[in-house]
Amino acid sequence: MKYLIIGASSGLGQELAKKFAQNNHDLVIVSRDSRDLNAIKTDLEIKHKVKIDILDFDFSSIDEINSTLFSEQNLLTDLDGVLFPIGMMFDKDNLSLNANDIKKLISANFISIVHTIQKLKKNFIGKKNPCIIGFGSVSGFVGREINTTYAAAKRALESYFESMAFDKDVQKINIQFYILGYLETNLSFGKDLKMPKASVKKLSDIVYKNKNIKFKKTYYPRYWMLVYLIIKLIPFSILRKLNIN
Repeated sequence: MKYLIIGASSGLGQELAKKFAQNNHDLVIVSRDSRDLNAIKTDLEIKHKVKIDILDFDFSSIDEINSTLFSEQNLLTDLDGVLFPIGMMFDKDNLSLNANDIKKLISANFISIVHTIQKLKKNFIGKKNPCIIGFGSVSGFVGREINTTYAAAKRALESYFESMAFDKDVQKINIQFYILGYLETNLSFGKDLKMPKASVKKLSDIVYKNKNIKFKKTYYPRYWMLVYLIIKLIPFSILRKLNIN
């Protein structure tokens, strides 16, 4: 079986690539950094005797997706699933963010993912257990002072994955969506976070185990479900005063 991993050069994406390769799956891995991809390819092919193809391009650009990813139909025709452990963030993402950066964030975190899913759906016809796996963020629980556009895009992505569960065209595809808290990645390194950081290795184990479930939306770590329920019970006027961002 063969899987496409978008955003595989570091963090969760790299850990997922390791997990799937360990289980004898060929991969197509995507990132903007060809050096990291080549290092991952060499390591996984030597250790696990699988075939790894790499594509490096800017996933926030629909033009580059079409010209690079979808020009390689020979790599995509035998896919059994696609995973999107990708998330673009800017340090100054607030209500004053300029239009070009807003467009880039929304594209990378929502539009490009939706576009790729729409183009790939036909590739999964006739497969035994094809999967589409997306990743959201707890930052989308409620409006935010910081990471404003990122959070909005992740909330939209969650809604889109829920909508896919109702779509007749994808009812035979296994759909999973993970709403993620703080992870042990370079994005959280050195930051003073309000909650503990969770293991990406453990998460990759969970994702692999669940890949054949028909539809699953879950929180990781699981305690974020309780946090979500509490936040939803608090009046918005109080949330503003608490400033939970």
